[in-house]
Amino acid sequence: MKKIRYNKDVDALLVELSSQPVDHAEESGQFIVHFSKMAKPVLLEILDAREFVLGSLSSLLKETEAILP
Repeated sequence: MKKIRYNKDVDALLVELSSQPVDHAEESGQFIVHFSKMAKPVLLEILDAREFVLGSLSSLLKETEAILP
């Protein structure tokens, strides 16, 4: 991983996976994946990040699976 940033203004977690230029993006629920021209993931955006992270941590502490909305 290159970088992880949180933007509190829009409640999004940005996970930089590669330094390649972004060609296009695909959205699925609260996730947006940005891809290079070679269809490799470059950036992952997690929307409603606060809820996602807190729910994931809660599941880890309870040793259960996290269910994505």
